[in-house]
Amino acid sequence: MSVPRGRRAVLTGMLALMSAGLVTGAEPPSGETRGPWPGAATVVRGEDSVVIGHHVPPARLRDLASRADRARRAVGRIWGPVRAVILFPATDAEAAALAGAGSTRGLAAMATSDRVIVLPSGYARLNETGRDVVIAHELTHLATGATRGGRVPMWLSEGFADYVGYRDSGIGVREAAAELAQEVRAGLLPTRLPVAADFAPGAPRLAQAYEEAWLACRYIAERFGEKALVRLYGSDVGSALGLSQAELTAAWRDHLRRELE
Repeated sequence: MSVPRGRRAVLTGMLALMSAGLVTGAEPPSGETRGPWPGAATVVRGEDSVVIGHHVPPARLRDLASRADRARRAVGRIWGPVRAVILFPATDAEAAALAGAGSTRGLAAMATSDRVIVLPSGYARLNETGRDVVIAHELTHLATGATRGGRVPMWLSEGFADYVGYRDSGIGVREAAAELAQEVRAGLLPTRLPVAADFAPGAPRLAQAYEEAWLACRYIAERFGEKALVRLYGSDVGSALGLSQAELTAAWRDHLRRELE
């Protein structure tokens, strides 16, 4: 999915926060406080989440906090606990500056090493389910540590985050992987799992890269079990699944054909 369908990429890096409460890990009460931008920030707390907004209506922040609480529970059921802190800036430019991102084209949210940053324009274009998927995806990145300095392949990092996001969404495979399904029905089956460059903002097949990665993780969970998919994170295909990379790729391609043709 592109932004209208809920796709986005993860950007790793440290986020320097000006709020002393957030730097020390304290959870600020709801209301106004200093934030990571000039002027006051509005802080809204959910049950287990903190949302900090800049010139964003409180009702929108409360809605996001509710989604973050649900997403946090979804991540917890599959992976484990995650601390949900989300920044909702006033503009996309402000979000890019907070994340140190050179490009945010096609994104609805980004994860740094310890925060999720919402892209206002992309997030606004998502429907209700898409917003839930995006927040769960990004919180999964926080929980797992994303690529762990490149030790985890990008297809697994992004595919696993989408696996958590879509798991209880009720969205069908052909709907969630619409762009890839169109290619597969036309006889264009990918020959390899997506690599890091395929996930770059603005990449020509960005949506398909996410869909390919998601369906790879979904296939692994269906064939080997969800616990095996979790074990694969930080391990290798041979140790976790008993397959070679070539065998996994061939099985995944067969899975795409069965699911999408």
